[in-house]
Amino acid sequence: MARLEVVMAGKGFEFTDELRSYVMDHSALASETDALAAAKAWMIERTHEALADVSGMQIAPEQGPLLTMLAQTLDARLIVEVGTFTGLSALCLAEGLADGGRVLCHDRSEEWTAVAREGWRLAGLNDRIELRLGPAATTLGDLPDEPIDLAFIDADKGGYIGYHDMIVPRLRAGGLLVVDNVLWSGRVVDPSADDGNTRAIRAYNDYAAADERVDVTIVNVGDGLLLARKRKPPARPALVRTW
Repeated sequence: MARLEVVMAGKGFEFTDELRSYVMDHSALASETDALAAAKAWMIERTHEALADVSGMQIAPEQGPLLTMLAQTLDARLIVEVGTFTGLSALCLAEGLADGGRVLCHDRSEEWTAVAREGWRLAGLNDRIELRLGPAATTLGDLPDEPIDLAFIDADKGGYIGYHDMIVPRLRAGGLLVVDNVLWSGRVVDPSADDGNTRAIRAYNDYAAADERVDVTIVNVGDGLLLARKRKPPARPALVRTW
């Protein structure tokens, strides 16, 4: 079926710091305790203080409540994260877990994840989060033998397609894969942008959109989130007796 192309004007606007504050002020989750709010604020501040040069790798603040709500909506019991950095996204995912659920985090940096461990401890959710250090292409091979409800990828851009293909088969039907940075500050549509990361993200977006195992949409939150929902297998036709 051919795609319907629609040109819409006047729907975009600059997402200012004032709008970001407004969004956060109006994001109300009953799950966010005072300890959780304090831990998130500490993680953001600590990341900027200790890792100023790479602090932009932390998720946008407005992405956090969305991740929590997605986990709650899916009643998630097993969440997998690829690329943990200083742990804010993992904390938001853990906040939305169903009782007895857990988040399995994959990252290579002991330095960055040291901040994560302390933030999780301050929030009182460290018992829900398990960190696995090492190349995700290796550690993802040791996932437990149970379906994944929700996965979040925010790691090396050249690895996105490989991580996608390792996770999608393990998602339960109706489970969700969320991938960050897919708009790459708008460079995905900038013809002059030809660096390796931009090319990798374009290739991933094309790959995910063509993957018949999932339904895909991109939402303009933070640096762009791609949501891929695992399709349910087609229903088998009913047997018709002919005698």
